[in-house]
Amino acid sequence: MELRIFTEPQQGATYDDLLAVARCAEETGYGAFFRSDHYLKMGAVSGDPGPTDAWTTLAGLARDTRRIRLGTLMTAATFRLPGPLAITVAQVDQMSGGRVELGIGTGWYAEEHTAYGIPFPSLGERFDRLAEQLAVVTGLWATPPGERFDFAGKYYPVSDSPALPKPVQDPRPPILLGGMGPKRTPRLAARYADEFNLPFASVADSVAQFDRVRAACAEVGRDAGELCWSNALVLCCGRDDAEVARRAAAIGREPDELRENGLAGTPAEVVDKIGRYAEIGSERLYLQVLDLADLDHLELVAAEVKPQL
Repeated sequence: MELRIFTEPQQGATYDDLLAVARCAEETGYGAFFRSDHYLKMGAVSGDPGPTDAWTTLAGLARDTRRIRLGTLMTAATFRLPGPLAITVAQVDQMSGGRVELGIGTGWYAEEHTAYGIPFPSLGERFDRLAEQLAVVTGLWATPPGERFDFAGKYYPVSDSPALPKPVQDPRPPILLGGMGPKRTPRLAARYADEFNLPFASVADSVAQFDRVRAACAEVGRDAGELCWSNALVLCCGRDDAEVARRAAAIGREPDELRENGLAGTPAEVVDKIGRYAEIGSERLYLQVLDLADLDHLELVAAEVKPQL
């Protein structure tokens, strides 16, 4: 089981805050640093000093870190055109020496779209657009050097593209898809995903959705064993109950609720719950860290949880 760090900067974080977390995660041996792609805070927090852009952040981290992998859970397809997105990700991949991963989804948070003048079509159209984005991004990256790429899309037609630049990673940076959608999500994952991720899902719900994706893979003749299976859970670990309670209070949550729905408790409790996800085939856990100033939290899990996995 690989542990990765997952942050939510729209809740209030500067680039320097994120850099401190990424460097701590790198130094303590986590597999990756991921961030959300949102432009508006959620809940009662202020969100100050305001949002940071996901791919601008990752470009900076590409130069300010050395080993840790970098990515998004999830880039909103509504925020970006597929051609420029393919260029951006390829460039950040080059800047990082081949350490980038692209998590992408339909986008779901209507209020952040209206707050920043971003069109927000219906769910069906967002899925249609995501499917075309995946076809364009992967098609551009897969086009051999010297050849041209064309795509007869309804939303994103592409004509006579030189399909440059290319990412460093061969054949491409890993693509992450995820979510609990029962039909189109599994079909898109079967066709395009290198990793399938479920955010904040129970073990039982994870089993059901993993099975849907495996069935979709079988329908298109793909070996489901080619996919990496992962989950994301909010982290609240403490050396004792008092420290768990303190960390829960810092993020406005209750310890019992976090034990039920997240990855919370003493290191022994956290290891036990990770084991339940490992038993259903999950290979990676993205630890949602909400208090970015609490670097001791990351160090505790690295020292007392990770060695037991």
